[in-house]
Amino acid sequence: MEQTHTGGNGAVAHPTGSAQRRVLVVEDDTTLVDAVSARLRAEGFLVQTAADGPAAVEAAEAWQPDLMVLDVMLPGFDGLEVCRRVQARRPVPVLMLTARDDETDMLVGLGVGADDYMTKPFSMRELAARVHVLLRRVERAALAAVTPRSGILRLGELEIDHAQRRVRVRNEDVHLTPTEFDLLVCLAGTPRAVLSREQLLAQVWDWADASGTRTVDSHVKALRRKIGAERIRTVHGVGYALESPAP
Repeated sequence: MEQTHTGGNGAVAHPTGSAQRRVLVVEDDTTLVDAVSARLRAEGFLVQTAADGPAAVEAAEAWQPDLMVLDVMLPGFDGLEVCRRVQARRPVPVLMLTARDDETDMLVGLGVGADDYMTKPFSMRELAARVHVLLRRVERAALAAVTPRSGILRLGELEIDHAQRRVRVRNEDVHLTPTEFDLLVCLAGTPRAVLSREQLLAQVWDWADASGTRTVDSHVKALRRKIGAERIRTVHGVGYALESPAP
């Protein structure tokens, strides 16, 4: 099993002056992995790389990255299996890369614990921006755990526990990724009110533009599969609203 590790020697200081975050880049295309690694180092991250599924799991266990940039198609076993195995041991934000503009692949990736995805080809600027956004979301979640919102919100058979970041449907626990939970909380903040994709991007993803509307759509579909399709209403051409279905 071959594994390529690239240390963080020479990485520039993080602009905020905070401790450098670790990013594991898992990609078997050497040209792409070199470009991604160089851009992330320029952004102030420490970077290691792995070129196949087994090496990725091993590196994640040994190095304990703060985030993974993970290609779907890998030798050994694919990125979906890597994501399953890594998330089973320790929650890690995952940005998945896919060569196919296939929503099924995206939904499967979100279902095994990925937080976001990008379709190749992509700009290094956008990839760096998404990495920063994912890490900011982790920081917000950690802060919320220290100073959680009180109370439990109930909408019909849907129950959202802010303090424990837990969701139950018909008294059964539902496992949501951190992004899915934040999306649900955003929608639940104003039940039945329609939030545009742009509003959701700004409030959940911290994106200032509308370039990620398909990301919103895919996360909504993944969320529907877990809490029930009838609970999220689509307003075509506008956005989404959380419903409280009649018993």
